[in-house]
Amino acid sequence: MKTFIEYFAQLFNGNTLAIIGAALAVILPGIGSARGVNLVARATAGLISEDPNKYGKSMLLQALPMTQGIYGMVTAFLIMIFGGVMTTELTLATGAYYLFAAMPIAFGGLYSAIRQGEVAAAGISVLAKRPDAVGKAVISASFVELYAILGLLISLLLILMKTVTLA
Repeated sequence: MKTFIEYFAQLFNGNTLAIIGAALAVILPGIGSARGVNLVARATAGLISEDPNKYGKSMLLQALPMTQGIYGMVTAFLIMIFGGVMTTELTLATGAYYLFAAMPIAFGGLYSAIRQGEVAAAGISVLAKRPDAVGKAVISASFVELYAILGLLISLLLILMKTVTLA
């Protein structure tokens, strides 16, 4: 019969830590994207109840907070592929490395998607009153995207740098 410590050590190996990192890279930005899109969709519902013709212009503002979830998926795929999670036995240190490499996009994506949704929802108000200024609202919401892109960039660089050092 295994002791708790033996079971715990077997459960939390390098592969498990890397998989947790990949999962967090998907889950946290996914939650943020869902929340951000929800904020914009609710604002859009009010807009199109007054003027259904403005729905087309609102779609870009609705789509912007989705990108963080996509960035998280890309990061998770790279951890799974380049980390060799499914084909090799990772050391505890390597697994921890991939777990921490996922953190910039995991938390950056979560936070920026929600905040981008708030800015985009405010942009729906701009669209309601000044449809010709919707481009400015999109640009404002895009500025928040920069922080998700930076998180993605750092996560990807960490993953790819580890891959290069393993080769």
